[in-house]
Amino acid sequence: MSSKLVLNMSGATEDFFSDTAMIGIGSAMPGYRFCWAINRDFDFDFVREPEYDVEYRPAKDHIHFFSLYQYEVPYSSCKHLLYQLRSEKKALLPEIKQLDYLWLICSPTANEEARMITENLRNLPEIQLAQIIPPDRLKNLNHLII
Repeated sequence: MSSKLVLNMSGATEDFFSDTAMIGIGSAMPGYRFCWAINRDFDFDFVREPEYDVEYRPAKDHIHFFSLYQYEVPYSSCKHLLYQLRSEKKALLPEIKQLDYLWLICSPTANEEARMITENLRNLPEIQLAQIIPPDRLKNLNHLII
């Protein structure tokens, strides 16, 4: 008799999201243009590597891919991940389906950086909404783990 083993993701989720902050962003721009605007205005270098795109399978015969853009600050332990939250009208995180992007900051000073970035995002004409998202508001954090 074989028993099923269940993968416990709580430890991986806790490790991945330690020292992080999240910013939810509303913008009608497509991903590539949005990243171009962020790179221009923040002097970042977000890059999309399709092999790191988030794959979500709500059913066996349906697969949705969500673009993931990454930027690692040179000579620092700070990493920025920018998730596109919509694909073919499907939301990666249903609990925040009104948002278009999620900016995840991985850094020992993530909360402070998130406050500064959010303030700057609100000044950009391309951005309709920018707000810090508390992790406990999201039920499906495991969808963001790369």
